Amino acid sequence: MEDILKEIVAHKQTEVAEHKAVVPSEGLRDLVDTLPPSPRSMKASLAASSTGIISEFKRKSPSKGWINENARPSEVIPAYWGGGASALSILTDERFFGGSLKDIKAVRPLIQLPILRKDFIIDEHQLYEARLSGADAVLLIASCLTKDQCCELATIAHEIGLEVLLEIHREEELPYVCCKPDMLGVNNRHLGSFVTDVQNSFRLAEALKQTVKDVADAPLLISESGISKPEIVRQLREVGYQGFLMGEAFMKELLPGMALKRFISALVP
Repeated sequence: MEDILKEIVAHKQTEVAEHKAVVPSEGLRDLVDTLPPSPRSMKASLAASSTGIISEFKRKSPSKGWINENARPSEVIPAYWGGGASALSILTDERFFGGSLKDIKAVRPLIQLPILRKDFIIDEHQLYEARLSGADAVLLIASCLTKDQCCELATIAHEIGLEVLLEIHREEELPYVCCKPDMLGVNNRHLGSFVTDVQNSFRLAEALKQTVKDVADAPLLISESGISKPEIVRQLREVGYQGFLMGEAFMKELLPGMALKRFISALVP
């Protein structure tokens, strides 16, 4: 499990090359340039929310295998919206997470919440795919990119109307904030071993606040993964987080939308 991130990125490079061979990036960019601006902001939605829950659609993971193999986005995502989600995360990696861009396309006409394309973004081609599929934001993972690569992708994302959630796992990755993300997330799951420890967000909370305190239009802080109890969300909010990405806690249930609704009821008495 220690090398899973390397395996994922290597496969993603092959996958992106195959996609480019079918439709060149220039063709996708031309299509993107014809789109109207998105009316949805993930950052604004989370900032205005009393809960900040980002509900995730995820069928499987490298560490757990299938979580909800037969889950249908057209059923789960509207239920998340009705259950009180502030934003949505949809995993689009097929090989390791059982997702697809088709999942975003299927639900975009059904809901008005901002959608994050959660994937291992390593090339601008994926940004164009995200925008054309109906995503409003994309995930950029510091451990998958050099700082220069990250900044270049963030710039292109902003040019085409996508917000950026920059994900870090350790304090050494904080300098990536110079890429001007809209949101800054701490992943509590180590992407090499996939071991999860929610204390990672608490450990990094003060360093995050010091890093962004003098940044113009500072990124909104998000805690990702391993969150399963309302009291953890309350504690994370106290130390500065405003967004809370949760997937497995809901997706393992028969009715993920109802699980979200119960969670929010316990979170907001």
